[in-house]
Amino acid sequence: MKKLTVKDINLKGKRVIMRVDFNVPMKDGVVQDDTRIQAALPTIRYVLDQGVKSLVLMSHLGDPRKDMQKAKEKAEKSGKLFDEKKYIEGKHKMAPVAAHLAEILGREVKLAPDCLSDETKKMVAGLPEGGILMLENTRFHKEETSKDEGEREKMAKVLASYGDVYVNDAFGTAHRPHASTETVAKFLPAVAGFLMEKELEFLEEKIVLHPAKPFIAIIGGAKVSSKVSVLESLLSKVDHIIIGGGMAYTFLAAKGITCGNSLSEPEMIEKAREVLDVAYKTRKYIYLPIDHIVTQEFSADAPFKQVARNGIEDGWMGMDIGPLTIEKYTHAIQGAKTVFWNGPMGVFEFPRFAVGTNAIAKVLAALPNAITVIGGGDSVSAVKKAGLTDKMSHISTGGGASLELIEGKVLPGVAALTDKKQGG
Repeated sequence: MKKLTVKDINLKGKRVIMRVDFNVPMKDGVVQDDTRIQAALPTIRYVLDQGVKSLVLMSHLGDPRKDMQKAKEKAEKSGKLFDEKKYIEGKHKMAPVAAHLAEILGREVKLAPDCLSDETKKMVAGLPEGGILMLENTRFHKEETSKDEGEREKMAKVLASYGDVYVNDAFGTAHRPHASTETVAKFLPAVAGFLMEKELEFLEEKIVLHPAKPFIAIIGGAKVSSKVSVLESLLSKVDHIIIGGGMAYTFLAAKGITCGNSLSEPEMIEKAREVLDVAYKTRKYIYLPIDHIVTQEFSADAPFKQVARNGIEDGWMGMDIGPLTIEKYTHAIQGAKTVFWNGPMGVFEFPRFAVGTNAIAKVLAALPNAITVIGGGDSVSAVKKAGLTDKMSHISTGGGASLELIEGKVLPGVAALTDKKQGG
């Protein structure tokens, strides 16, 4: 680990401001999945155990402005009245998250009305010894995500005034140069939390820099366009790549195989050919489905059938990999020492089309002496649904951040942290 962590700095008597990723799914004001909250607990508890003067937590919850605009447009199209205040309070307020955290910790977590007001500043100053305060959704402030560095700095300076040390444990937002994730580190000693440290250990060290061989990447999901850079980067590191999900149909189209009404990106066919060509020239094998589970409608209970690779007729669409493909992929994974998986093999949200995804999860869970890293997003949900989370080496909390790190991009939230001294 090249960056300082919470263990490298004396926190006793200090005011700590910590960026966490509590962007959790909500419904009717109730946290539906607290995985990200649980992931930050080791750092939160460690900080509190060091005898800190106070702990201020900050996080975003959704993208209020973007989400509200979509909801407003949808309401207008259907002729319904749209209440902006009710929408924001119902979906983007941090109160349920603060209450959930307080219940887990068994101690009070105060909630600020915002991030920057005089009232919030007074709450910070008035925290009791070892007190915890959660700021309101950082993205309620336009400065948080502003492209203007000066605007971000205005907000970051206020946030920095709440602490003596800045801790970033929000890997899921590390790819965003926001006021609370990157800019605040200009004004305080900045260190990584345990979750950030673990993410970098697995994704950077064990996947990007020093993967044990054989190294297999499994890439699924809907679109080639969202993952082509990841594929190109992985080709220089892996032994082989397994492709599933909707993106497989674009690759099959690149090989001249018709796929009926399956999800495909015609504009990405040439790019898929380029990826296949690079794989061939570098002697890397790209596995594609050899059979499919297909339906005539995108529905959870649609009638389905199994067809061969070139057997998807017009009017039919692929929804999952077939049993022959599962067998082929299982054989390909056996013996792997490192596996990176991002993206499901089919429409796993529908149980009858989650067979392929679940099968891959079980194969990874049973691998002996292998590093298995699940790279965020839907693949994490799939592993959780299969009840195999504890069987994987690492479950990443950052979908976009994970992929950008694999691509070789510099993550602003990581770059901003204080470097360890040489030999430290």
